[in-house]
Amino acid sequence: MEPILKVSNYLVDNAETIINEILDVALKNVTIKITPEELERAIQKNIQFLKLLSESLQESTDSAEEVLKEWSKQNGEEEAKVFDQFSSVMKPYAINRLLFLQKISKIAMDHGLSTEDVVYVNNRFCYLMDLSMIETIQSYESYRDKLMKDHQKEINELSAPIVPIQDGVAVLPLIGAIDYTRVQHLLNYVVPTIPSLKVDHLIIDFSGILAIDTEIAQHIFTIHNVLGLLGIHVLFSGIRPNLSMTVVKAGIDFTSFNTYGSVKQAIDSLKL
Repeated sequence: MEPILKVSNYLVDNAETIINEILDVALKNVTIKITPEELERAIQKNIQFLKLLSESLQESTDSAEEVLKEWSKQNGEEEAKVFDQFSSVMKPYAINRLLFLQKISKIAMDHGLSTEDVVYVNNRFCYLMDLSMIETIQSYESYRDKLMKDHQKEINELSAPIVPIQDGVAVLPLIGAIDYTRVQHLLNYVVPTIPSLKVDHLIIDFSGILAIDTEIAQHIFTIHNVLGLLGIHVLFSGIRPNLSMTVVKAGIDFTSFNTYGSVKQAIDSLKL
């Protein structure tokens, strides 16, 4: 084990030089444009990674795994902030991994390691590199998914505002395509806020709706019933012919609703 520890210390002490030598060759396989700032960031990341791998030769497998997992999780989140597509980062991975292992093998042999010890070092590095890559990808995807959900929440909030137009009267303009996520946002976040606005009449305007299916139509009209139970008079406006057909297919009885061609007509009907 002593020769392996010497290699471990050598790799840690010379990590920067080794990484620069590897990157000089590896950059020839990169097809995307890399800025000087991105290159420097990549160099520092790889130096950290090499040191962690090298230090793992002095630790148990379990201990090395935990350290690499935590580092890879942070790395995945940082990559998600910089790159929209992780595939652009992964594309040269296979050839760069080969270059890396060839360099490590040469260093190990130069230090007089036996064939068995060289294989041990390579196997340890290969295992931890694969483990790190899996953790990085999972962290990247988790961060991007959270980002998408946050963006969708912002879009939902912007696309379904409650707009007061006069005392006791407000308009809820529905804009864009209405899907299950947006309906749930309406039910869970928009509807509960309406009573606090002291609204007696709410006009739900459909004129900005691009598309709606029968299931979603049923949910929308459920909102009407919920608001009715809260003592709020609900009016519908801007329901175009194609939306009317969807409502009919959903088996919803129009006769119990107050519907108008426009928001103005709905307001005029109130005669406040």
